[in-house]
Amino acid sequence: MKLKIALLPGDGIGPEVVDQAVKVCNVIADKYNHKIEWKEALTGAVAIDAVGDPYPEETHEICMAADAVLFGAIGHPKYDNDPSAKVRPEQGLLKMRQKLGLFANVRPTFTFPSLIDKSPLRRERIEGTDLVFLRELTGGIYFGERGTSEDGERAFDTNVYTKSEITRIAKLAFETAMQRKKQLCCVDKANILDTSRLWRKTVKAMEVDYPEVEVTYEFVDAVAMRLVQWPNSYDVLVTENLFGDILTDEASVISGSMGLMPSASIGEHTSLFEPIHGSYPQAAGKDIANPLATVLSAAMMFEDAFGLKVEAEAIRAVVNKSLEEGVVTEDLAGDNKAYKTSEIGDWLVANL
Repeated sequence: MKLKIALLPGDGIGPEVVDQAVKVCNVIADKYNHKIEWKEALTGAVAIDAVGDPYPEETHEICMAADAVLFGAIGHPKYDNDPSAKVRPEQGLLKMRQKLGLFANVRPTFTFPSLIDKSPLRRERIEGTDLVFLRELTGGIYFGERGTSEDGERAFDTNVYTKSEITRIAKLAFETAMQRKKQLCCVDKANILDTSRLWRKTVKAMEVDYPEVEVTYEFVDAVAMRLVQWPNSYDVLVTENLFGDILTDEASVISGSMGLMPSASIGEHTSLFEPIHGSYPQAAGKDIANPLATVLSAAMMFEDAFGLKVEAEAIRAVVNKSLEEGVVTEDLAGDNKAYKTSEIGDWLVANL
């Protein structure tokens, strides 16, 4: 099979972790008789520095022509620390989501048996955790009308959702639940927010089409609490953009490291696969970042974008082997030997 993949390394540690995923993808392609056509493009701070736009039109065209996008990270301190900056790397991420129609962020959260004691939560609370969040990505407060008064004394951000936006991601959530334990939790704040009441009304109306799925409705603050108390009580959760942004980061630490969790953003035109961590600029260029989340994102790409489940499982198996044998970066090594980012990639390739 010929696989056309757009490669967006981005900023900070993005290029380093993406390099390791590319190594793994190439050896998988060789092993299973596929041909990958990589097309690299600029996004984020590096794109601003080069052409003044965090998501240039040339990058968009490359993504549109691809079967899938493998993405690293976006963000740089020189923009984070400058409140007056007119153009920011994160604007590129929002622009990319909008233009590619990336409406659903799929974030699994699971535990690794060999790392379960590295989690900040007790073993008995997290053992058996295997859940997935579906976060709406192209609506809500991140895309609503916003502004600041001339005197700087007042600011506003508007949270807007349409029924069609909710229906689109809820359909994917119901379908995901049908493939798993047939349990779906809709996360909202319907006791306060009109948008949440629309979410709840819309999802409730869809229950009739999925009679096998048990649907619960919980307020976002209650879910935030339960995620650290009984995360294994959840299976599939669906929610709006802002709530999903916060809850998925909270859930990510259950595994013991943000450097382990992959994600996919499902789109109307193509789909994008990326680690959930940020650009981690403090580690950029030091060859110490954990590449496993990006490698596991590549596994999601093989399975979800191309239907290649055997290839995806081969990647997951070698990642599990590296964790079991202690071939890990400094965030997981503790008192044991810490491997470099590039060494992890080389080890994965050798063991594949």
